[in-house]
Amino acid sequence: MRLKKVRKLASLTAHSVRTEAARKLVDIGRKDSGEKLVELYKRWFDIIPADTPERLEQSYRLRYQVYCVETGFEDKAAFPDGLERDGYDERSVSSLLVHRPSGSVAGTVRLILPDPSAGDAPGLPATRVSADLRALVPNELPPTSTAEISRFSISKQFRKRREDGLLPAIYENSGQPGDQRVIPHITLGLMQAILRMSIENDITHLCIMVEPALDRLIRRLGIHFTPIGDLVDYHGRRRAHYCENVSLAADIYRRRPEIWDVLTDGGALWPKPL
Repeated sequence: MRLKKVRKLASLTAHSVRTEAARKLVDIGRKDSGEKLVELYKRWFDIIPADTPERLEQSYRLRYQVYCVETGFEDKAAFPDGLERDGYDERSVSSLLVHRPSGSVAGTVRLILPDPSAGDAPGLPATRVSADLRALVPNELPPTSTAEISRFSISKQFRKRREDGLLPAIYENSGQPGDQRVIPHITLGLMQAILRMSIENDITHLCIMVEPALDRLIRRLGIHFTPIGDLVDYHGRRRAHYCENVSLAADIYRRRPEIWDVLTDGGALWPKPL
């Protein structure tokens, strides 16, 4: 009985920590810190395309750490060189998020582009896993301009310290000015990378198989993908989501203009909605 009470107290404490962290995340960019969120982001992080063998290796190595070592979603024995990759990389584009002060790779994400040989289907893993997504092709998801967000990975050193999980830390303070607001920008940086890669590759629609915790996080940032179908077992419990990029950007601008500023690089990537 005593053990049950201890576990219950620990659970309530963890919930309280998560709730407080979530509240602080919602407040990002809303308090006047004397520096715009987009300026703060640029000071701390940089997005670079993984377009060289060396940069791709950095992306694959981080993916291996997250998907093989930490979560076990992929069999690490299948990648003895410590580089996680699959057949979809041949028609994907990837980006790295670099922490400017240290030069460390903070995160990586890839965009799986539609398969031109797939005919009336985009040939994406998500549309193969989710019958509900497949039903949206071609009317809601054009087969030639729909891509999949994949391998959304964040380096362990930039994630939560108090709790296990793969989400970026919500709030940390190393004692340096501005540090307590640095960590959430990792998610924003990877989302900006997704928007950049979409524009560069004429992608108009996106889909993703997303875990509930990450979905809740990006929703708190004002980024609302449309969910469809039930949770399925795919690298853990995930649910299919999709969006049309113009509508998504307009919705983010309406909900959180300071977040829109970061995702669009101050409007350089995407014009303000009329």
